[in-house]
Amino acid sequence: MIDILQTQRNCKTFAILGGSGSGKTALSLEIAREFPCSILSLDSLSIYKEINIASAKPSKKERGEIAHFGIDVLFPNQIQNVQNFIKEFKKAQAFCTQQNQFLLIVGGSSFYLKALLSGISVLPKHQSATKDRIQNLGDLNAQYAFLQKIDSNFASSLKPQDSYRIMRALEIYFDADCIPSLYFKENPPKPILRECAIFEIVLDRGILRERIAYRTKAMLEQGLIDEVESLIESYGEAHQWAKSIGIKEVLAYKKGEFSLQELEAQITTHTAQLAKRQRTFNKTQFAPHFCDAFLGVKEAIKRAFG
Repeated sequence: MIDILQTQRNCKTFAILGGSGSGKTALSLEIAREFPCSILSLDSLSIYKEINIASAKPSKKERGEIAHFGIDVLFPNQIQNVQNFIKEFKKAQAFCTQQNQFLLIVGGSSFYLKALLSGISVLPKHQSATKDRIQNLGDLNAQYAFLQKIDSNFASSLKPQDSYRIMRALEIYFDADCIPSLYFKENPPKPILRECAIFEIVLDRGILRERIAYRTKAMLEQGLIDEVESLIESYGEAHQWAKSIGIKEVLAYKKGEFSLQELEAQITTHTAQLAKRQRTFNKTQFAPHFCDAFLGVKEAIKRAFG
């Protein structure tokens, strides 16, 4: 661990990772109040306006004078994707350079951080007929079947329910007249962020479960059900965010699938399962990095600023 910290002392970009409910947001705010930092949210829900309780984003009062990026950028009828996150990262990076600040990248959607470090391939120029050609294939099942037919290797890397990635793959096929696997081979990704000191809060499973249960209860008391009802009334259910933990369970509850007590238990269980997947992703997708409980990570980050 000492060697890891020593290699991070001159870094200007830090990432605080961890499972949902581990205390990432609170730690980032504490660090940013003590050191000259701006914060980039690594969260797929916080980027939306009006999704406040379900995203567990810090309030404007909590943010105070600390510059935040990746929060309240899109309306719920707009699509969140990795390109949006990269755009926010570049804005945050430019701001920190101008203000001579450090950048804290904080959140549970580690896929976006992986995209910064690994890079993404430049997409082909969009063709006007592509959207209609994809729609003419039929529903999602038919689209996935078509992808299997033209590029079985690439299709096997996707889940049949992954509408976003299936759509992107078909767009590449029709825009570039090239199967996705070959296109990505000929257009390899280039890193966007080359140096980032990663710290991860890792809690005992029982302790994390207790924190998640406490946070779930607080979200319901703050008005999670009313927030979801308002979102669906304004924007409908046909959005990716409607499948997020906290929102999808409320929708099931409103349809009478379980009681209020069961709703709380469902959100808690699904969040704990997500935290486990987040830990696995961070462990397998990033180079060895500093992992410890909350206080250990806090002290390690302060030493890195040293």
